[in-house]
Amino acid sequence: MSDTLLTVLQYYGAGAATLAALVVSLNLGRRWTGWAFVVFVTSSIALIAWGFLQPDSEGIGWQNIALLIINAIGVYRYLILKVKPDNPNETRGETEQ
Repeated sequence: MSDTLLTVLQYYGAGAATLAALVVSLNLGRRWTGWAFVVFVTSSIALIAWGFLQPDSEGIGWQNIALLIINAIGVYRYLILKVKPDNPNETRGETEQ
């Protein structure tokens, strides 16, 4: 496998995950968070490829398979699901500030 391709996959995966985490942390709303999960999905795909193509990096590949599933759930919840999920804080008597 080309060293250049492996480097691109590795650094794209890391950079995209960092950007997506920043967007989620800013709490900009459902649409922004949903698109951040789309970026997380692309990051996971890149790191799955890198993990299984790079010798001795299978652990990253397997970890990102799990993260891909989690991120796909995020895409579904924030971009596809039409009904806003219940606020879990409300069930404990807490409210968002």
